[in-house]
Amino acid sequence: MTALNRVPSLMVRAGTASALTIAAVGGSIVAPGFSSEAAAATPATKALQIAASKKGSPYKYGATGPHRFDCSGLTLYSFKKAGKKLPRTAAQQYNKTRHISAQNRKAGDLVFFHSGRNVYHVGIYAGKNKLWHSPKSGDVVRLQKIWTKSVWYGRVK
Repeated sequence: MTALNRVPSLMVRAGTASALTIAAVGGSIVAPGFSSEAAAATPATKALQIAASKKGSPYKYGATGPHRFDCSGLTLYSFKKAGKKLPRTAAQQYNKTRHISAQNRKAGDLVFFHSGRNVYHVGIYAGKNKLWHSPKSGDVVRLQKIWTKSVWYGRVK
């Protein structure tokens, strides 16, 4: 069924209906290759949006939201709201993700900061070498450029 088939017959007889007219009568327009935002939103995309919505929330060690967060508390909260379960700490979260290369990272993947084999910080990749995270005591949830190459990436299953 095409979008034109969903337009009331009166409008079709009168000529071409505009997008505004179609929307006003409850119709829809279908364009090849496009999907609605709701259908396109994956749990990772939703988690990224949730983390971004917490911009300016204060860091608090051990906090998991909704108003204060530590690093893994922000990722746990964001993915939980998006329908995915993560364990509590950055290291536990790393162990529960599918590990991916930097070349294959996507917005919504987790960014794990490490020293040797020790994971000590986590955030959500936002694209363009940036992440949303809750950095440290005295700071707030914010978007920041990834400042080191000592990171691993994980995709929430």
